[in-house]
Amino acid sequence: MTFLRVKLPTMVGCLLIVGFCAMLCAPANAQARKGKKPPAKPKIKLPESVRKRAPVAMNVVPVNPSNRRAVQRAAGELDSFVESKLLDEDQEPNELASDEIFLRRVYLDVAGRIPTLKEATKFLGSSSETRREDLIDKLLGSPDYVSNMYNFWADVLRLVERPQVNIVADPYLGYVKDSIRINKNYNQWVYEMLTADGKTWENPAVGFQLRDDGMPLPYVDNTIRILLGTQIGCAQCHDHPFDQWTQYQFYELAAYTNGTRTRILRGSPGFVKQNPANLLINEARTKHDKGRVPGEFQRIARANTYSVSEAKNAVMRLPHDYAYEDAKPKEVVKPAVLWGEVPTKARNGSPREQFAAWVTSDDNPQFSKTIANRLWKRFMGVGLVEPIDDFRDEHPCVNEPLLEFLSKEMVRNNYDLKEFIRTILYSRTYQRESTDYEITSGEPYYFQGPALRRMTAEQVWDSFLTLAVHNPWPFQRPTAAEMAPVLNLDFGTATYSSVKSKSEHFAKTYFMNPYKRSLNQHAYQGNVLCRASELPSPVPADHFLRQFGQGDRETINGGQQDATVPQILAMFNGPITHVMLEAGSALVDNLVAVDNTRERMEAVFLSVLARKPSAADRRAAASEFSRTESDGKAFGNIVWGLLNTREFLFIQ
Repeated sequence: MTFLRVKLPTMVGCLLIVGFCAMLCAPANAQARKGKKPPAKPKIKLPESVRKRAPVAMNVVPVNPSNRRAVQRAAGELDSFVESKLLDEDQEPNELASDEIFLRRVYLDVAGRIPTLKEATKFLGSSSETRREDLIDKLLGSPDYVSNMYNFWADVLRLVERPQVNIVADPYLGYVKDSIRINKNYNQWVYEMLTADGKTWENPAVGFQLRDDGMPLPYVDNTIRILLGTQIGCAQCHDHPFDQWTQYQFYELAAYTNGTRTRILRGSPGFVKQNPANLLINEARTKHDKGRVPGEFQRIARANTYSVSEAKNAVMRLPHDYAYEDAKPKEVVKPAVLWGEVPTKARNGSPREQFAAWVTSDDNPQFSKTIANRLWKRFMGVGLVEPIDDFRDEHPCVNEPLLEFLSKEMVRNNYDLKEFIRTILYSRTYQRESTDYEITSGEPYYFQGPALRRMTAEQVWDSFLTLAVHNPWPFQRPTAAEMAPVLNLDFGTATYSSVKSKSEHFAKTYFMNPYKRSLNQHAYQGNVLCRASELPSPVPADHFLRQFGQGDRETINGGQQDATVPQILAMFNGPITHVMLEAGSALVDNLVAVDNTRERMEAVFLSVLARKPSAADRRAAASEFSRTESDGKAFGNIVWGLLNTREFLFIQ
């Protein structure tokens, strides 16, 4: 899986390496061709904001260094369960991966990107016996980890800035990112999201409940699927045809969240007879030409009507067409959980609090098993149960003792996701060579090593940024604390003038269209050069991220990793492949700093593939130099060739 399998079309190579050639063929370069006048120094096209390395303003909670031995012991137990199963199946574990493969894998899995030239050189030059554990711990405490895991959860939780036209969900997205940053215990995080009240900028955890606003029954289905790995959606309309769940059970469970209200209610400040937002907008129509009220005025007014609360004494009724003999249509249904029971300490709480306590209880093994299985798949490529959100008899676990162990570890660590991930990464199982395995083969996988995986869209994008820019964090997504002063209205005192003033400030800051335009100062050929986690969500359908499989965030885990024709075209000659060969890019600057061809070749391979070139690679490179009129073009063709290999696009 090397670039030797790639044939470089001359026309495309020339298009990509104009700036690259100019920089590498400078007069001082000892490799300049005799008799050839080097091209003029190219114009810098990259935004200034991404050309200078800058510290990331993010205080990330690190791993506990004193806990390393405990993690090593847990990783050893994990390995024993895997190796015991392999022995039972008459299979051998793979060999441990080389440092080069491990380096690239752990950067992609934890940091969400390939390592920089400096990072690769430092790790591969280390002789420390603990270099792998040291690197794992460092990455888990980095802003890169936060960005990468945000992308993971964005796909699970379907994170978008506008789940409904007038809901401002940006603070909720910031809350998810911040929960990862501070390593909030997962059970606490989930409990907050299931029980939160208020507006998104007051209590941003309410965004989880607002994601399915106006769809109370799909909300229950999605919640159970995400958090408990169980699909009960079919039972919304009829008894489940392939599982044990009945329609009556679905409505019993939905009774816990039936009292959730997402709008301000009559009696709220300023809400006497009419919705105060409507009153303000109607007044604004009288003050604007032809009644055309600016979008920012309408958005901020209506956004303030969304506030989550729980109605007391709300009742759940069966649908009018309920057709089973165990109850009558429209009959009142009392809340009941699907299995187990509501913890004793929560039985006097509100229905939502009872529901959240049941979901997150240590005595609810499906909660810990589901998150353990999700994270296992994230780092090993295949779940112990597949699909990961459909636990049932027809989908047996391939290693039940291992899943039981992982579930208990999750509870023992009080749902510390970072320590759980650390255990997986420390294991021999994770650090072995990968296996080319397809879930669609129908054969169970017993984890001789991680399954060979294709990069996610976000990993490809962020890896390109690593090659292209010195500062991939020119901005970060806004937080609830930043947005609250801009967005919040008190309808009890609000007037047309005060809302107009507020909306004008909103238009200059977080109103979506102007906000997106403000990001163009960090753009190259229309592509904003920032980590995928910080870009508005979802990105447009023609964006590189969508072309490479990022979902529209309408379905749970909607991202795709299949190869498509648009991906080929984007890699062939898209803007993002140009940017890294522009003057001032990180890759070009790194190569310009090296004086001889041999060391430059090593720098190219370390930058793109996190390894040095083999003898065969060097022979192929020499052939490319011999048939190309300048070293700059040859290097450009080699870089482009490496980017289009399976070795680059896959996590080995």
